[in-house]
Amino acid sequence: MQGKFNKLKDHLLTYVLHLADNALIIGHRDSEWCGHGPVLEQDIAITNISLDHIGQARNFYQYAALLKGNGATEDSLAYLRYERDFRNCLLAEQPNGDWAQTILRQFFFSTYQWLLYSELSHSRDEQIAAISNKALKEVTYHLRWSSEWVIRLGDGTEESHTRMLNAISELWPYTGELFIPADYESAAHQEGIGPDIKLLKGLWENKVREVFDEAGLPVPPSGYSQSGGKQGLHSEYMGYILAELQYLQRTYPQNQW
Repeated sequence: MQGKFNKLKDHLLTYVLHLADNALIIGHRDSEWCGHGPVLEQDIAITNISLDHIGQARNFYQYAALLKGNGATEDSLAYLRYERDFRNCLLAEQPNGDWAQTILRQFFFSTYQWLLYSELSHSRDEQIAAISNKALKEVTYHLRWSSEWVIRLGDGTEESHTRMLNAISELWPYTGELFIPADYESAAHQEGIGPDIKLLKGLWENKVREVFDEAGLPVPPSGYSQSGGKQGLHSEYMGYILAELQYLQRTYPQNQW
C-alpha cells in the first residue's frame, strides 16, 4: 500500500512539473522578443504574455516544491535541474524564428493550454484547480490575441501568407505530442486530477481549423509527430535555453536578488 502511495505521489509531482516546465519554457521563449517586437504595442503584448506564463510556472513550481520536500524551492526546480529532468513539450522550446513562427507557436500552444486549463480548473486536486482557474483567464487572452494575428498574417499580404505557410511546415510536426499521454498524465487522469488529453485533440483540431479557415490557411493532414519532450528527451534547442536561463543561479549559487 505504501509503495502504491509513493508511486502516485511521484506521478503527481512529475505531472505538476510538466505543467510548470511547459509554462516556463514557452514564457522564456516569448521573453526573447522583449525590445525586438515589430511595433511597440506588440512588443509589450508578447512581453506581458511571457510574464503570464512565468507566473503560471512559479505557481506550479511552488506546489511541486511542497510535494517534493527535502528543501526544494521554486528556484531550485527551475534553475538547478538538468535538461533530461524537464518534462515540457517539444513545441514550447522551438525557436522564435520570425514573427509568423512565434505567433503560430503561441496559437497552437495557447489553444492547447486553454483546453487543458479548462479541464484542470475542475481537478480533484484543489491546488491544481486553483492555479488553472487563475491561469485560464490569462490564456483566454493569449488565445484571442494569437488567433487574431494568425488571421491577420494568413489573410494579409502575399509575404505574410507565405511566412505563415512556412511556419505551419516548421511547427505542425510538434503538435501531435501534445495529445500523446505520458505515464504521469495517464495516472493523473485515472486519479481524477487531469483530463484524458487524447480527448482534447479533436477540440484542438476544430479550433485550429476554424481559425485557419478564416485566415485562408490549409490544415495539414495528420502524420508523424515529433515526441520525447514529456519524457525528458529534448531538441537541440533546450540546452541553449537552459544555459541562458540558469546561468546566474549556477554561476552564483544561493544568491538572491
